[in-house]
Amino acid sequence: MTEPLTFGWEEWVALPDLGLPALKAKVDTGAKTSALHASEIETFGPAARPRVRFSVHPIPGRTDLTIPCSADLVDRREVTSSNGETELRYVIGTRIQVAGQSWPIEVTLTNRGSMASRMLLGRQALSEHISISPTERHLQPDLSFDVYHSSQVRKAAPKRALRIAVLSRENNYSTRRLVDIGESRGHTVEVIDTTRCYMAINALAPEVHYDGKRLPRYDAVIPRIGASITPYGTAVIRQFETIGTFCVNGSDGITASRDKLHAHQVLASRQIGMPATAFAASPKDTTNLIGLVGQAPLIVKLLESTQGKGVVLAETKKAAESVISAFRGLRANFLVQQFVKEAAGEDIRCLVIGSRVVAAMKRTGAEGDFRSNLHQGGSASAVRITKPERDTALKAARAFGLNMAGVDLLRSEDGPKVLEVNSSPGFEGIEKATGKDIVGKLYDEIELRVRPQPVRRRKVVG
Repeated sequence: MTEPLTFGWEEWVALPDLGLPALKAKVDTGAKTSALHASEIETFGPAARPRVRFSVHPIPGRTDLTIPCSADLVDRREVTSSNGETELRYVIGTRIQVAGQSWPIEVTLTNRGSMASRMLLGRQALSEHISISPTERHLQPDLSFDVYHSSQVRKAAPKRALRIAVLSRENNYSTRRLVDIGESRGHTVEVIDTTRCYMAINALAPEVHYDGKRLPRYDAVIPRIGASITPYGTAVIRQFETIGTFCVNGSDGITASRDKLHAHQVLASRQIGMPATAFAASPKDTTNLIGLVGQAPLIVKLLESTQGKGVVLAETKKAAESVISAFRGLRANFLVQQFVKEAAGEDIRCLVIGSRVVAAMKRTGAEGDFRSNLHQGGSASAVRITKPERDTALKAARAFGLNMAGVDLLRSEDGPKVLEVNSSPGFEGIEKATGKDIVGKLYDEIELRVRPQPVRRRKVVG
């Protein structure tokens, strides 16, 4: 601070590091400690550098506007209020801004819901350059709560620490990367075994429980749901959606993309290019089924196949009939699909995050294998995709409502054809092939999506 300031008993202030551009504060020299009205207060982070998360309703009477905040934890102290009650409060450090000047202060977090002012400024926060005129108010420039109705608040909000759940049963490269990159950005990332979650389903307070305890409020959930537990995994995601948690991929999109028949019907409904595909239940329809997708060679694919397993290339019509007969004998559901010869055992994996293709790689099958999956011994290299390929990948991800998707394309003579849309794409192969930080780009999207939205002005009736 440089210029001396005079405060009345109430002033407008800003706490920019917390994303609070306008607050009314009561100035009270009788109080030693400053206080901020906060709710949903919880600590997180490493013991060596603990942090605290909390929510603030900056406008009195407006619980529809919530600003989520996080800050370093300075201390925990007993504070005695004016009515003589003692409370143990968390203490944070932040900057206060008034009339273009700013200085560091310490603030305790407490519930001031019954108070007209959302903040109390105690004498520790008042610099020696501040004089007090206790009979006056608003001696410093007025601010306005209207700022919270502006999209600028969303854009200017500081990056805050998030609490994120990764639904995964595997300790693999993708899960470890999600934890490591999230924590390097200051977030708390918890890996939750999907099958150990259970749900309290009711209209007033739906909850997700885990190992005997109710799970805390998460800012975001990143689903890594294995194919074998899709029905239960998507039920857990639906519960998080009911609570209002941002889920990177929603339950409907995961369900539709996992069922290959359903997925191809979704692609067809959006007029997205794909290999000719046919499905039938009766063995009497085998010849007609093959005819719908053209001549051999053709692909016979189990509906539940993953990582190239359960996918067979039938070189002749007789071979196709034999494979179909074998699958039917196992009571397995399958598709018959056109074989795109010109793809020559190669496909393109486009990694879509949000509204962008953030990386693409070409996968080539092992010697003598028509499948290009890396899990089947294929190799990968970075590739430059065309605009039609980019547009097709984005359109396919949007068709399933997925914020993160691995879209597999074949390069055919009549344009890109979508083979599959994967709602839990692996990160290892594409990060190593392209050298790009895919997980970092995913966190960019999450941080953008969970920022507080501007709130609409209420209409005044009367």
